[in-house]
Amino acid sequence: MDKRKALGRGLGALIPTLPRPEHTSPPEDGPAPPGRREYFLCPIEEIVPSEHNPRHRHDEQRLEELAASIRSQGLVQPLVVRLRTPAEQSDGRGASFALIAGERRWRAAQRAGLREVPVVVKEVSAARAFELALVENLQREDLNVIEEAEAYRRLSEEFGYTQEELAQRVGRARETVANVLRLLRLPEQVRQMVARDELSMGHARALLGLEDEEAIIRTALQVTARRLSVRQTELLVRREKSPPAEEPQRAPDKSPAVRDVEERLQKALGTRVTLLMKDGRSGRIEIHFHSLDELDGLIARLGAAPT
Repeated sequence: MDKRKALGRGLGALIPTLPRPEHTSPPEDGPAPPGRREYFLCPIEEIVPSEHNPRHRHDEQRLEELAASIRSQGLVQPLVVRLRTPAEQSDGRGASFALIAGERRWRAAQRAGLREVPVVVKEVSAARAFELALVENLQREDLNVIEEAEAYRRLSEEFGYTQEELAQRVGRARETVANVLRLLRLPEQVRQMVARDELSMGHARALLGLEDEEAIIRTALQVTARRLSVRQTELLVRREKSPPAEEPQRAPDKSPAVRDVEERLQKALGTRVTLLMKDGRSGRIEIHFHSLDELDGLIARLGAAPT
């Protein structure tokens, strides 16, 4: 695999400095050819969101706040788009452009009633557009950690990136990328809890200490219901992993006759004596001592002479 350059520039790599040229054809596949960028006002119906946008959740309140701002001040920052391929344009939607960056602004502009929006056209393939969208969202901190993990998985599975290359592309430590990807091992129900911010990254990592899916779900529900901290969650996971200690078997109650024999032996020998009965007819006697001198005395009392 060819070594790839890092994408740390974010929007600086997307916004053009060149004047508007004429339309160019989009790349069908593979890396985009070096070419021109455009900046102009585009009818909003000519733009559609990318089906591969790494961001899936949009806060309704924040969208309304942004729409109110756009009604008052207009859309200051342009959307970054790419030309859709002929195959994409045959989907019946009739749109010429797909979003790379700015889907939240595009949605808010629709709510604000804008008919045209400023756009920057960037000549990139769909794969490259996905990378740019991921980096742009990461730098704005617009993705929840589950969306981030799913984006990493797609880059890895579809474009062949190793974890080290992923880290370089998105400006993260390799350990961070690895930890985020591990969250995809959580059951779907728990992943949704993380995406909704009901569980933090720390909670999620603690829950991964459990291997059984039902145990993870059960513990996650306890954590949210009891509002446990990450530290408390770690302790709960450790208890869940440790099998409950078996309760010691309670010795059966001794009969009055057995207790009477024990008391008589203890008086005769001057030490604690335990009579253990297997059944009503057989058993064993335990005579307790605390030193060799005490043992010699017991032997003497029992009528045996030491050799």
